[in-house]
Amino acid sequence: MASTTDRIKAVRAVRQLRRVRSFYAVAALVWAASTAWTGWQSPGSRQMWVSALLLTVFTGLLLAASLWLQRLQAAGPDEPAHHAAPRRAARPRHAHA
Repeated sequence: MASTTDRIKAVRAVRQLRRVRSFYAVAALVWAASTAWTGWQSPGSRQMWVSALLLTVFTGLLLAASLWLQRLQAAGPDEPAHHAAPRRAARPRHAHA
């Protein structure tokens, strides 16, 4: 059984990978539009190839983040992690002799 800190780290990693994946998705869309625009304006230019290279980089990063997220979610526990303390306070217990 995984310790509590391992579960919390896994939850944090999943949350961070979701944010990073959305950032890479937006970046890949921006560079795809930039590559299309530059390719239409001046096909074969240096700017078009740099834009295509950056599109490839962000697409690769998006793919890697998606694969890591999929692996983390598949390896994660089925029950939700509990981060907060219980709602009711613990009652003092008296020892009966």
